[in-house]
Parts: sequence; C-alpha cells; structure tokens
Amino acid sequence: MKVVTIHTDGGCEPNPGPGGWAAVLEMDGAVHELSGGAPATTNNRMEMQAAIEALRALAQPCRIELFTDSQYLRKGVCEWLKGWKARGWKTAEKQPVKNQDLWQQLDALVAGHTIHWRWLKGHAGHKLNERCDQLAGAEIAKLRRQSHAPQITTAPVPVVASAPLPNLRQAALF
Repeated sequence: MKVVTIHTDGGCEPNPGPGGWAAVLEMDGAVHELSGGAPATTNNRMEMQAAIEALRALAQPCRIELFTDSQYLRKGVCEWLKGWKARGWKTAEKQPVKNQDLWQQLDALVAGHTIHWRWLKGHAGHKLNERCDQLAGAEIAKLRRQSHAPQITTAPVPVVASAPLPNLRQAALF
C-alpha cells in the first residue's frame, strides 16, 4: 500500500464569503499541489473540500497521514461521523448535520484508505500548512479579482456536438 502525506487548508474572507482550499500531497519524494475555490461558501466547507479533493486525487487505497488545522474536519471524521450516520444524519440534538453533502462525500472517499488524521496549529510555522494557506489565499484573491472584472454579455451561441465530449474528470495523481 502506498504511503502518502497530505496537508490541507481552507478559508474564507469574510466567513461566509469567497473561499479557497488547498492540499499538498507527498509520496516517494514527489509533491503535488491542488487548490480551488468557491465564490460564496464558508471556512468549514473549504477545509472539508481540501480533504475531499486530496483524497479524490488518489487512484488506489493508500496509507495516509493527513494534516489539518481544522478541528471541525478532524473531529468530524474521527468522532462525530459515525453517530451522524447512525442517527440518519442528525446531530445528538436531533438537528440536521451542517454540510451533510460534503460529509457524505468525505465518508465515501475515506473508505479503503488507512488514514491517520493529525491536527496541527494553523499559522504556527508548519511549512506545508503555511503553503496550503498561501494557495488557498491565492484562490480567494483570484475570486475577488473575477468579481470585480467587467462583465461582458453576449448572445447565447448554439452548441452542436457531433461526438461525445471527453471525460474531464481529474486524473489521479498517485
């Protein structure tokens, strides 16, 4: 089983607002960086999206050490998820689980992997956590630039496809 180290981070400015996520994956000396964003989201959703995208990039079951500065993400996976599922995606207070859509994706993606979820303090000088923070911040900045760009409106153009479109799913990294 391949061994992969993953660092993740996500954030919003403001929260809620435009958000970014990032992950750095390391295996056998190879390093891959992933990042993305959403124009209207929350910090917790971006923290989760970073882990989802990192796990989605793996082509086969792996032994993973996943570092996050989000207690919400780590405790959600390690402590709360099993109970939420047993209660039909309700909290102990019988309220709907927030971000259920992402928790369900994460639950499906962790299957088959052996994952050690590690919490580390954010903004404390951890090199790859800081790199993830930079990448996520760059995604937020990109969204802000796009929201301030002039909008060009054009008439819709009919699309004619004679062949099926290629599968655009992201290729697995490892």
